[in-house]
Amino acid sequence: MKVEFDRDTCIGMFQCVAEWDGFEEDTDAGKAILVDGEARSASNRSSGQSPREDGEEGVVVREVPEDEELDAKFAARTCPVDAIAVYDEDGERLVP
Repeated sequence: MKVEFDRDTCIGMFQCVAEWDGFEEDTDAGKAILVDGEARSASNRSSGQSPREDGEEGVVVREVPEDEELDAKFAARTCPVDAIAVYDEDGERLVP
């Protein structure tokens, strides 16, 4: 499972930080940070995600350890602006 985080969409409510240790607060920027996230490229893009197109800046991805999957899903569900998307191994969007 992997998480995609659109930092440009983030409004800094930090609800994701409360749900999963994979996110941290960047109080200087007023946005969350996806820990160990890498800039998304065409090679690591999931198929079929229309809101996040190739070349869009600010989108980072990270693989989610199996024991953290539930927390990652909760983090995505609590985001008020849907800046976090969760995909399974087949590229199917699970959340939101």
